[in-house]
Amino acid sequence: MENLGQMGFSEEQADLLEVAKKFCRDKSPMDKVRALIKDEAGYDPDVWEDIARLGWLGIAIPEEYGGVGLGLAEIVPVMEQLGRFLLAGPFFSTTMAAQALLVGGTEEQKKNYLPKIAEGRIATLALTEDSGDLNLENIAASARRTEEGFALSGNKYFVGDAAAAEWIIASVLFEQKPALVLIERSSLPTGALRRETIIDETRRAYALDLDGVTVPPSAMLDPALASAALAYIHLCANLLAAAEMCGGTQNVIDYTIEYLNTRKQFGRTIGSYQSLKHPTVDAYVAYEQARSHLYSAAHCFNQQGTGEIAIRMAKAQADKAFSYAADRSIQFHGGFGFTYDCDAQLYRRRAIWHASQFGDAAYHRKKLAELLF
Repeated sequence: MENLGQMGFSEEQADLLEVAKKFCRDKSPMDKVRALIKDEAGYDPDVWEDIARLGWLGIAIPEEYGGVGLGLAEIVPVMEQLGRFLLAGPFFSTTMAAQALLVGGTEEQKKNYLPKIAEGRIATLALTEDSGDLNLENIAASARRTEEGFALSGNKYFVGDAAAAEWIIASVLFEQKPALVLIERSSLPTGALRRETIIDETRRAYALDLDGVTVPPSAMLDPALASAALAYIHLCANLLAAAEMCGGTQNVIDYTIEYLNTRKQFGRTIGSYQSLKHPTVDAYVAYEQARSHLYSAAHCFNQQGTGEIAIRMAKAQADKAFSYAADRSIQFHGGFGFTYDCDAQLYRRRAIWHASQFGDAAYHRKKLAELLF
């Protein structure tokens, strides 16, 4: 960790990293990961309760709202280990919803919902629409004021863990401006949620039909903060995704090396062949670069301008490293690598999923060009 220390790898991050590594390794062995793929909920409620007791959901929530009072930089090592061991659950969704409330909610909403989230109640965001536009302010869903509050309309997709969530924060247009509304999941009409089939089967995502949904006046987050909140959510999501991708990259490299040191061909372990050694080293170098970018981005997340540049660099490098490492793992496992039983498949699917959410490497490089030149 010496090199990371120069970029602000704190004592809190180091402690969380060690605790999260042991927890995720013990709670998410690969046989359990695969078993949960077939489970409708997709996660273990007992493990979720353990996560809540550890206080991870309150890491980036201020103490005045029942949290620990740290920041996103301290969530990064937790996300890294969750991604490393493919631990299934609504941690990402709930953390993102908490951040949306923190930066975009009214004081009353923060006091009402953030302590409950810190205790383990599940929440999520509904941002993606038909267009798939990565600009979160390009919104087609709408809110119309009524006597009861706001009548919503439109559709949302890739709503993570919606069936398990108590609250869904959705982006809408209100009076032709972006807004965020908090929806009680229990108030949704029958059929409003539909489970989607996605590439990463370790996750759960849902389509949400907002037609016919009405929320009370208190459900709208502060309209004056909506645009800033959406910009913050975008960067926050990319930072945490980069963390999860770095963890996955590390484990898929370890998985590959174990096979290279075990499998024999022509009387030699296949890891002794340079044609396999060199790409494995390339994968590891790319991983180290991605992890360095990750913790640099975590360190300067709140620095205006610099933070955005670092986050986009981190996501671009994490996408490149994760995809490459998982691809090489599949290829090096030969015929078995192209079957569903090869664990490298799960990591490759995770890499594809993250590339589709909040921007792949090409998207972030384009944004970096606009920022830097």
